[in-house]
Formats: sequence, structure tokens, C-alpha cells
Amino acid sequence: MHKPIKYAEKAFTYAANAAWVVFDKLNAINRNPSFTPKWSDKPLLKSWEKTKPTLGWPRETDSLCPKCVPEARREILDGKKDWKDLLHTKVGEIKAQIVERDGKILMVKECPVHGKFEDVMSIDPAFFKHLEEVFPGRDIRAHNDSKLHNHGTSTITHGRGSVLTVDLTNRCNMMCDPCFMDANQVGFVHELSWDDIKQLLDNAVSIKPRRQMSVQFSGGEPTLSPYFLDAVRYARKVGYTSVQAATNGIEFAKSPEFARQAAEAGLRYLYLQFDGIGNAANSHRAVGNLFDVKLRAIENAWSAGIDIVPVTTIVNGVNNEQVGRIIQFALDNPKKIPFLSFQPVSFTGRDEEVTDERRKAQRYTLSHLAHDVKNQMGIGEPVRDWFPISFMSTFSDWSDLTHGPEATWGQLSCGCHPNCGIGMGVMVDKETKEAVAVTAFLNADQLAKDVAKVNDAARGKWLSILGMALAVTRNYDPFMSPKHFKMMDLLKKFDKTFGATGKSYGKVDGTRTRADIDKRRNDRWNFLFIAGMWFQDLFNYDFRRTEQCIIPYATQEGEISFCAYNTGIGWRNIIEKMHMTATLTKWYNEHGRHEIFAGGKAVKMASASHSMLLREEIVTKERQKDLDNLGIAKTAREEKIRARDAKMAENDAENAKMMRLYRKHVLKEPENVEFVPINTIAPAKPAAKSEEKEVGSFGD
Repeated sequence: MHKPIKYAEKAFTYAANAAWVVFDKLNAINRNPSFTPKWSDKPLLKSWEKTKPTLGWPRETDSLCPKCVPEARREILDGKKDWKDLLHTKVGEIKAQIVERDGKILMVKECPVHGKFEDVMSIDPAFFKHLEEVFPGRDIRAHNDSKLHNHGTSTITHGRGSVLTVDLTNRCNMMCDPCFMDANQVGFVHELSWDDIKQLLDNAVSIKPRRQMSVQFSGGEPTLSPYFLDAVRYARKVGYTSVQAATNGIEFAKSPEFARQAAEAGLRYLYLQFDGIGNAANSHRAVGNLFDVKLRAIENAWSAGIDIVPVTTIVNGVNNEQVGRIIQFALDNPKKIPFLSFQPVSFTGRDEEVTDERRKAQRYTLSHLAHDVKNQMGIGEPVRDWFPISFMSTFSDWSDLTHGPEATWGQLSCGCHPNCGIGMGVMVDKETKEAVAVTAFLNADQLAKDVAKVNDAARGKWLSILGMALAVTRNYDPFMSPKHFKMMDLLKKFDKTFGATGKSYGKVDGTRTRADIDKRRNDRWNFLFIAGMWFQDLFNYDFRRTEQCIIPYATQEGEISFCAYNTGIGWRNIIEKMHMTATLTKWYNEHGRHEIFAGGKAVKMASASHSMLLREEIVTKERQKDLDNLGIAKTAREEKIRARDAKMAENDAENAKMMRLYRKHVLKEPENVEFVPINTIAPAKPAAKSEEKEVGSFGD
């Protein structure tokens, strides 16, 4: 039985629908031209002005050969080729076809030297089609950016991005598989100086369009940098309202004081490595008590005023069974977990030389994620409730419109390719823990079309707000929303997210206080955003994606697409080698060795207590064994060990064969004489007296 207010709200949606018809007709008359805001030298785009790369299938795109690229990179690193060749030539590039076969979407390509390659892009063609159909188009083309965006075919050409990544150091206090940057394994230290950090952040705000980006300090492990807290402060100083740390959480777990200092410096989000529920589910990271570390890091960070974003690298056969458990953990703790980020594995860094067998077994796509959420949690219909994260750019455009031409920063805009990332919103009642997919009670597809019409009319702040309110209301179904959820709660959520009316829900800029943090948290409704971000590797690389990357790396050689930096031709390897701080030997001599947690070593913490709700039934007792049962290696390290053992066995067999031939043809011995290796022949037993002497002399 629905509450009476639900019936009143349903009637109101009918009235809003009628009002929208009138509003839309009037709004379409003599639409205003787009204005040019301070943060851009080009005007805001109308919906019909947004361009799109070629989508659908079959289609052709530009990709890379998984074998040519590592060879070319090695020549550059060895000094045999000039890295500047990458600015003018298409190193390792080949054409790729995106096709449907056997109910899957595949990328297939052929190198004239190394042959054919293919990989899975989606296990659900209908889902893949949906993501591409609702893609609203690319952001404003980048401009006044030549000093930062000049990387040949890897150059970012559209938008400004939404998260600027700054790797403070390549040192890490863990030794993970997988690791896309191969931390601790490259033979040298690349660590930004304080001047480097300031320069990179100053550069980032100098080009246009200037978006309200998050800055994410990463690594390696960013907290190992002596400038970590200073970097957070400086990022807030130059204007970024969202400063994050991509971290394993060890330092935050060990020290509540460190968490407090980070919060005071301005750290807003802990982008926390989080691979599953229970120590067994995290055992592939080879730290004895890693899940306990995560819980304590959450406790310390949240208490200090830092919000938590668990980030899960999903590897099929290793931890894909954890998807539902992690979501349940977030639903059980809605006051502390506002966002989940799942990242399907990218076979790069330590995994670049992955075998075909392991790659096929471990490949996990965004379509796997959408179906696993439904199958493991019963939440979300893949085609109805999941959208490309670029879908939100229509709403960002509306926010830009309401903030007007005098705004110095644009609204956060996730204008990436529809194959890059997806998201689903779940509205969670913090008091009752009821959870409902937002798009179960809000027709998001139609809402986006309505809002695009509001944007195209460009009527100014208050008429645009009225248009949004009518569009939201007419697309809202109160009977499908959570029991205690009201229409006004939905309108407030939009206003809180985009800051359109000017009402204060707690400041997020550099002047925010603990009171602001608590005010924003004091909201009955948690909009839990479940995101999937799929970074490319050499087997599924698509230059149409890197061109509109929203998470560029800030480097000494400009800003480079995330995938082009970590995969692609391997800009990370090249730039870190060009600007390396010291060899490992020199670094250790001058600074000593930092502690590394590996091989099952546990992290010592003053306390392992926490206030999280942790259901016993979702805590994993044993690690996932799918690959063990198939006899497939789980990590690059395991593959190398197997390859080494196989090579040794091959060598032993070859040696035995050569010995047989030698005995037959040189020594002329009969073939039926058994050959006994020397090291298996037992020595003759000595006399009792001499045996005692030998033992004594060995002991001496």
C-alpha cells in the first residue's frame, strides 16, 4: 500500500507533463544563441553541434599491434630511436574491426608481421548498442592547449577532462598483481619534486576549456611522497574543489593523525583500492591483513571528514564473485560509502605479456559488470538502468547554462567515449537501508532529451531551472521510488549536485569547514553511484577513445590520455625514464629502503577496530579458485614461474636426449643400458672408523 503522498505526487506528474507541453512549445520559439563562458574561448554547444565518432558495428577504427608496440617502445628506451618520432609517425598502428559474432562484440585486427588478434568487447550486443545510442556527443573541442596536448596520434582533442591524475611517485609499499604501472619493478625512481608538482597544477588551469576537474594524486602509492599533504593543499589553493588520493590505504589505516592532516589539507575523497570482502578475497595482493587495513582506513578517513570511494579491479576468475558482496557492503553502510568504482582488468604494466590463455580466461568487460550486478544483487536491468558516464554531460551543460557566462570554472563533464565507462544510480535510504535503482522511478532517457531542449533554448538561469523542474517531475514515477522518498527529495538532489539555485548544502570549495562536511552528510538519501571504468590495453585499443579522454595524466611532457599513458605506445615508460629521479641503487643509498608489504606480510596497526556493518555471510573465507580448477595462471608472476619451469623441463629433456645419442654413437653402448644421472648415485658406505672421522671434520 502506497503512502497518500505518493498519489498526490502522481497527480502532480500529470500536471507537470501538461505544463511541459506548453513550456516546450514556447521555449522552442526564437531560441537564444549560446554564450561563451569565462572558462572557455568557445561557446557552449547546442545538442546538434556535438560531434560523435563512428559508432555501431561493423565499424573500422585505429588500433595498435600488441607485439609491435613493446618492440618499438624498447627501442626508444634503449636509445635506438628518438621518442619524438611518436609525434610524427604512427608507431605500431594497425586497423581494427569491431564486429558481432556468436552473440558477442569483438575487436579483430591483423598485423602484417605478427598476425591476427581478437578480443571481447561485450558479451551483450543489446547492452553495447544501448550505450552507444544514448551517447550525447563529444564535449567542446580543446583549444589554447598546444603546450600540453601535443602527442601525435595520442593527443587529446575534445573536452578538458574531469579527473586530472598526478603521479607523485612510482614507489609503492605493495607489490600487486595486477599493476598497470609496474610499481617497484622498473629499476629506477621517478618522483616529482615540489617545483614539478606546482608546475603541473599551474599548467592544468592555464588551458581551455577549463572544467571543474578533480585532481587525483596517484602513484605508486602517493602517500609515500614527502610532498603529499603539500600537494593536496596547493591543489585546493589553485581552485580544485575535489582532491582525491588513489591509495591502498595503508598510511591512513596506520595513523588517524595522518588522516586528520590530509582532511585539513583539503583531501575530499579516498579513492581506496578495495578488491573484495574479507582477507581471503584480497589475498591475491599478498598482504596478510589487507581487508582489515581497508576497514581501518575507511574508519580513520571518514572520521576525519574524508569521503570514501572503494575502487575494485575486477579480474574474471579472481574476484568477479565479489561484485555483489561489495555492493551489499556499500548498501549496509550508506552513510560512509557514496560511490563505488569497478575497473575491469587492463592487461598492461606487469600483465602486458599475458598469455592468450590467461587473457581469454580473465577478460572482464563492462557488460560482465552490468550482468553480475543484476545476477548477484538483483539490482538493475542492464539496458534500462545503466548508461555511459558521458550521459551526464547533458546535465552538466544545463549546470553551465544556469551558472552563466561569468563562471570561472565549468561544471564537471564526463564526456568520454561510450565504450569507456558506465554508471548506475541507486537511491538508498540511510535509515531503513531500502535501495532502488534511480532509473526504475525516473525515465532517464526521456529526461535527457527534455533537458537537451532546455539547454538548446538557452533562456537563462531561472527559466532553465523551471524547465529542469518540469522535466524531472514529468519523468518521475512516485510509485516506483523508495517508500519514504518524495519528489522534493529528488529535486533537492539535482540542486545539491549542480548548485543551480545557490542554496547552500555545505560548501565544497577551499573555504569548507567540518560543519560544511557534516551538513552535506546530513541527508537521509544516499545517491550511491555504481560506476564501471574500463581502461584499454593493447588488445582492445581504440584511438577514438583516447581522443576524448576525461582522465588525463599531468606529466613533464604535457597531459596525456590515461590509456595512452599506461598502455598505447607506453608514454609512462618513456617519460618516467626521461625524467627519472635516480637509479634504485642511488636512491637507496641516499634515502634508504621504504617498507614493502608483500609475501603475506601483515600491516601493523595501533587498532583494527571499526564501526562498519559487516555481515558474516558476505565475508569471503576462501579465495576464488576458478582458474585453479582450469589450470590457468592467475598472475604475471605465476606465468613467468610456469614458463621458467617448462623451459627447465625442456632443457632437461634435451640434455637427456643428447646424452643418449652420445652414449650410443660415441661410446658405442647398447641402447637398452639405463642411464643413471650422477647426482642420484648413492656414495659407498665407508668403514665405521672413517665415517666418524668424516662427520667430525665436516662439523669442524
